[in-house]
Amino acid sequence: MRIRFLLAALSLATLQACGGGDDDTPAATTSTAYKTLSGAAPLVIGHRGASGELPEHTLASYERAIARGADFIEPDLVLTKDGVMIARHEPMLDDTTDVAVKFDATRKTTKLVDGVSTTAYFAGDFTLAEIKTLRAKQSRAGRSTAFDFLYEIPTLAEVINLAQTEGAKAGRTIGIYPEIKHSTFHKGVFGANVFEDKLVATLHPIYGNVATAPVFIQSFEVANLQYLRTKTKLRLVQLIDADDVNADGSMSLVAPYRQPYDFVVAGDPRLFSDLLTSAGMDFVKTYADAVGPWKPYLVKTVNDGVDRTGDGAVTAADRRVDGSTGVVERAHSKGLLVHTWTFRDDAGTYGFSDPKAEMQYYMKLGVDGLFTDFPGTGVAALKGL
Repeated sequence: MRIRFLLAALSLATLQACGGGDDDTPAATTSTAYKTLSGAAPLVIGHRGASGELPEHTLASYERAIARGADFIEPDLVLTKDGVMIARHEPMLDDTTDVAVKFDATRKTTKLVDGVSTTAYFAGDFTLAEIKTLRAKQSRAGRSTAFDFLYEIPTLAEVINLAQTEGAKAGRTIGIYPEIKHSTFHKGVFGANVFEDKLVATLHPIYGNVATAPVFIQSFEVANLQYLRTKTKLRLVQLIDADDVNADGSMSLVAPYRQPYDFVVAGDPRLFSDLLTSAGMDFVKTYADAVGPWKPYLVKTVNDGVDRTGDGAVTAADRRVDGSTGVVERAHSKGLLVHTWTFRDDAGTYGFSDPKAEMQYYMKLGVDGLFTDFPGTGVAALKGL
């Protein structure tokens, strides 16, 4: 999931009811009533690991997320030149690694990513052996750089091994939540469905081809999820994006965050927001098990000019919170789970200044899971309900 400035198989019910806590203490028990689809506790998902504490998409970050009590860890996936799935937020390596130090500028190329001409060091131009010479760095301004250049870039296989190993130590199942990044882009480089087939071929031998596996596969595109539905019973999640939130609480939809990019290529006029209407959810239900909307889709907030935090400035945190938009309730009525994103301790957000209170608000609303850069805060929020 993209950066924003402002902002072993078990059944799903079992996984949700046994969300982990600090020192592997369960975050919640089934004695608590929740408004989730199953009635069990919402999942705490480590967004790129514990990326608020350590460089994202590193084994250290994933391990920290597990230690903080995350139920699932999220590896965003891109492909190397030799077709290996690695954990990076984007196919461009510039902002999250020391690639510019290790390789000269002749290795940069210009490619079209979701319709945007981009010049960068692309993972698809480097072999896994070359990728393994790189080290990760903090990509988000304001966060500690003390751990820069300590950790290498992991493969999906290494992330899965970590989840299973650390889960066994903790005595609980750690799920994985891979995202296929820029499916249309990868299709243009490697061929149709190569990425999706590789992912299924990796996951099935380990987790089985069953909907009860501790796995969710997510994408902002649609066609790849539809294809995956014909190949796997693993749970699929349709991500829903937007560019910003307007003053009146409505969603701003500007390219490239206006539509799934495969819709753009196919000439399909539907917007991301259309997928959250009743008809849109009926469509999503034909191939996916859940929707993953950006959190402002779920709670309406309005900029009415009031300084609610009392700090002398009107910011996003001062927006008036007007309650549910009805998306969670509509999704649940269709039998769809709702996993929302992204919650951060160190970034102002729409209508909230306390990150724990913000997560609790969404949990009380009935979300089935949430992504956070700070899983420890997510676990604390769940325990505090």
